[in-house]
Amino acid sequence: MDILYLLIPVSLVIVFAIGAIFWWAISAGQFDELDRESRSVVRDEDAPPPP
Repeated sequence: MDILYLLIPVSLVIVFAIGAIFWWAISAGQFDELDRESRSVVRDEDAPPPP
């Protein structure tokens, strides 16, 4: 039972840290233009650009 006094605060700190990192990622634009990378895999780099 004494371990709960340690585990609950530690788990809350971890949850808040993950939330802060997620909030930073959203505000830094990490989730902007998710389609660009998927298109770059399919696009042929050796082909000439379309007219």
